[in-house]
Amino acid sequence: MGLTRERVAEEAAVMADEIGLGNLTLVALAGRLGVRQPSLYKHIDSMAGLHRDIAVHAKRDLGEVLARASVGRSGADAIASMSDAYRYWALKHPARYEASNLMPAPGDVEDEAVSLAAIQVIADVLTAYHLEGDDAVDAIRAFRSTLHGFVSYETAGAFAWSADINRSFERLVHGFTVALAHWVDTATPHPAG
Repeated sequence: MGLTRERVAEEAAVMADEIGLGNLTLVALAGRLGVRQPSLYKHIDSMAGLHRDIAVHAKRDLGEVLARASVGRSGADAIASMSDAYRYWALKHPARYEASNLMPAPGDVEDEAVSLAAIQVIADVLTAYHLEGDDAVDAIRAFRSTLHGFVSYETAGAFAWSADINRSFERLVHGFTVALAHWVDTATPHPAG
C-alpha cells in the first residue's frame, strides 16, 4: 500500500482535524488507509506513539508557517504577521494545534528539536526588541500564552459577544507589541528570601 510512518501520521493528522484528536481510533485510521489495523503496527507502536508522531508533524508545520510569515519583516510587523499565521493555522488544523501543545517525552530528540525550532522563530522575531536573558524568555512565554489563550477560547466558541473577533485579535496583538516596547520596565524585583 506504500505506507510509511510519515504517511500514516499525516493521514491521522488530517483525520483528527476532521473528527477530533480524542476521537481518532486505529480502527478508523486503518479503514481510511485501506488496510487492516495490524498493518498499522508496522509504522506505529501505539496510539500514544501516533499522537507523538502527529505532534512532531504539527510542530514542524507550525514552525514553518511562523517562519514564512515573519521572513523579511521585523518588529511589530513581524509579530502581527506571525500572530495572524499562528491563528489561521490553529483554526484550520484544530487537532494538529492540540497536538502541537503536547510536551516532548524526555529524551525524544526529534520532538525536542521541532519544538525548539518553532520557539526559536518567535525568539528571532523578538530580537528586534533587544531583550536578553530572562526578559527574552518571559516575552516568549507571554507571546505564546497570549496567542494560545485567544485561539483556545475562539475554537471553543467562547467569544459569543457581538464585537468583531478579528478586531479583538488585532488589538490584542497590537497591545502586546506596545508592551514589548516597554518590556524591561515591566520587570518587578523578586523579594529577597
